[in-house]
Amino acid sequence: MSAGLPQDPDLSVRQRLLDIAKTCGADRADVIVSRSRSLDVSVRQGAIEDASRSENFGIGLRVFSGASHAYGSTADSSNEGLELLARQVCAMAKAVPEDTYTRLATPKEFAKDFILPDLFDDAPSWDVKELGRLASVAESAAISQKGITQCDSSSAGQAMHWIGLSTSEGFSGGYASTSSYIGLSVIAGKDDGMETDSASASAVYMSDLEDAEVVGLRAATRTLQKLGPRTGKKGAFPVIFERRVAGSLLRSFSRSISGPRLAKGTSFLNGKAGESVFSKAITIIDDPLVPRGRRSVPFDGEGMPVQRLAMVSGGVLNHCYLDLRSAARLGLKAMGHASRGLSSPPSPSPSNLWIEAGTVSLGDMIQNIKQGFLVTDLMGASISLSTGDYSRGASGFWIENGEIAYPVSEMTIAGNLKGMFLNMTPASDLEFREGIDAPSLLIEGMTTASREAW
Repeated sequence: MSAGLPQDPDLSVRQRLLDIAKTCGADRADVIVSRSRSLDVSVRQGAIEDASRSENFGIGLRVFSGASHAYGSTADSSNEGLELLARQVCAMAKAVPEDTYTRLATPKEFAKDFILPDLFDDAPSWDVKELGRLASVAESAAISQKGITQCDSSSAGQAMHWIGLSTSEGFSGGYASTSSYIGLSVIAGKDDGMETDSASASAVYMSDLEDAEVVGLRAATRTLQKLGPRTGKKGAFPVIFERRVAGSLLRSFSRSISGPRLAKGTSFLNGKAGESVFSKAITIIDDPLVPRGRRSVPFDGEGMPVQRLAMVSGGVLNHCYLDLRSAARLGLKAMGHASRGLSSPPSPSPSNLWIEAGTVSLGDMIQNIKQGFLVTDLMGASISLSTGDYSRGASGFWIENGEIAYPVSEMTIAGNLKGMFLNMTPASDLEFREGIDAPSLLIEGMTTASREAW
């Protein structure tokens, strides 16, 4: 581990539980330990309203008995607690059906000399007063804007998370990560004309966190722009998913190429590897080794090495998300996408995932639309990953003759992800904020309707 990072605090506990599990009859086993601490502070009208500090610790055990396996977890790291967990999980493993696809990674597959992608901020943690001041700055900036009547909530916080994994096959590793955030929601207008919106920012390093005043002003601007909404039009129109909500489409894509779903045959992208599933303008990158990345990891939840991959390049689907089990079911090779909970099996998931930026600005994209819908908020969801059918509630702004005409609310947008992906154009406004990020995305020919048409 690099200088400044805490030493592995749970290595001996993990090894002790592996030894105990073996004496209880386990053929193979792995142990995951997670610990975290956080401090969250909220303010109202410039005064600290609430502060909460939490610490969490847990141990997860997976045991194999022949081709059968079982899981369990505890927060008790005493010898008695570990022995009880091991006995119970070993007994369960002997009672459940066999699963010949599930296994542990072998020494040849282990992540070795893995890179820690700068995930731990070793600067002194902030205290309640400092975090309260940060939240107050955001609140003050928001309510200073004419038309903002109230800050519903403003908060800031910091957290540290440690995770360690050891297996009976010889893998052992762990890493620490940190995060800081600020967020607020505000209200504008009065009576039936009230609107609310929010803004937030987060970062691995506190020094990288967006300025609190900027976050507060963004929340105020978003809220004020929503005042006086009207209804949009019914029909087939171009729809722009603003950067703020465009990542939701990327999440739907990542779930549709999840190995377990593909193995069950329940994805509309089954059998599409090597084919064009997006427009040629779309390239999608998954990179778990981004320095200070929100979803960066040095190894996956099964101790496998991780790597940067172009999941989609020029619209062509190159890879899917696999853990060892789903890879075996599909006859493919796992490539380091497993994630793991304390008392659940590994399952594949994305790391830092993004759609690469296009060449046209959001403003130019709007200028080229005669009639259309700029979506800034999504709510509800009816999305079938089996068929691709897509329908969501939405609000935002109606576009007329290349300009933002008026705010709209209580709309629905509908289509099918197959066609939406193939008719997708990225704007140039990509920012890395959430760990799953996309620029604004234009999709031609979606169906829009107002509440009156529901």
